[in-house]
Amino acid sequence: MQDENDTTEGAEHHEAAAEAQHEATSAHAAQKEAPESMGSNVLGGHVLDQSEIDSLLGHSFAGFPVREESGMERVIKAGFVAYERLPMLEIVFDRLVRILSSTLRSFTNDNVEITIESIRSMRFGDYMNAVPSSSLFAVFKAVQWENYGLVVVDSSLSYSVIDTLMGGLRGSGHAGVAGRPHTAIERSLIEKLITLTLNDLSIAFSPVSTISLAFERLEISARFAAIARASNAVVTAKLHIDMEDRNGNLDLVIPYATLEPVRDQLSQQFMGERFGRDSIWEDHLVSEILETDVQVSAVFEEKTVALSELLGLQPGMRITFPHQRGTPIHVRLQSGQTPLFEGRLGKLHGKAAVKIERRLVPSDSQHHNDAHAPTPPSSGRPESKA
Repeated sequence: MQDENDTTEGAEHHEAAAEAQHEATSAHAAQKEAPESMGSNVLGGHVLDQSEIDSLLGHSFAGFPVREESGMERVIKAGFVAYERLPMLEIVFDRLVRILSSTLRSFTNDNVEITIESIRSMRFGDYMNAVPSSSLFAVFKAVQWENYGLVVVDSSLSYSVIDTLMGGLRGSGHAGVAGRPHTAIERSLIEKLITLTLNDLSIAFSPVSTISLAFERLEISARFAAIARASNAVVTAKLHIDMEDRNGNLDLVIPYATLEPVRDQLSQQFMGERFGRDSIWEDHLVSEILETDVQVSAVFEEKTVALSELLGLQPGMRITFPHQRGTPIHVRLQSGQTPLFEGRLGKLHGKAAVKIERRLVPSDSQHHNDAHAPTPPSSGRPESKA
């Protein structure tokens, strides 16, 4: 009896444990499904995605729409503008590199190498906004061209030149202090460097034009170095100067307005290229024109009549002109409607002839200055026949 009771109690214990485990599993499943049932009840059982949320809120969290710019706005806001290319100016800068390298070697007593990094055409305002504020700005004047240019020396080059001239230690680079203004002695040394550069640039321009570039002033602020309007076009040449362990950049800024007097020479592809008038072609064209046949009419007199009178003319009728017998008959020679000469009617070798007395077309020898100048009197023989 005792064994049967123990078996019955064990079975009841297992059944109670199974029921407890089933209830716990049911409760966990109900807890897991609760958020899904709450979300499914929103808006009639549909779960919103991101696009529907944005549409419902009116894109409150989205950025402003990007407006499409028109073609004219793109042209106005364009940072790069294509300007006229000046091939001879590149040759001038190449000559400057060779001449200035030799000059700076003598000036610094050091090995100097100069290279052209870039030659660009851009707006003056764009260049001044991009140049470092620690640079030195030297304004120079092109005397014969009556305009200005700019030499920009960056702080690295200025302190490198100062260290070299003042006996700085080699192998340590320039010892300039960032943000420290240049002293009077340092400025005088930089002015000497700029003066040598301008002299060599004048020599480099000598094959194109004789020009004197005079140093005017040295500025430390770009605002006081404005030599043109911000929208004006300029040519910028960046020169990189290496002096063993020291280096820096020197920029030449020349407005197109300054180069305007020699624009034709700078537009040449090579030295001595001819522009404008071509004398060979002109001579050939003139010779061909002189061989052209031209119909010349001799007009004695002209009279204006009514159309009704003209239609009433019959064979045998006469048109009278106000000419008196015994007086010279004046003749006008013309080609089409273009008057050429005026003269008198006569006779030569039994044929009617016209003696030219006045020229009505400009003479080439007079460069078209006097269209009504009389021709010298002839020897009595007519110069044209009609």
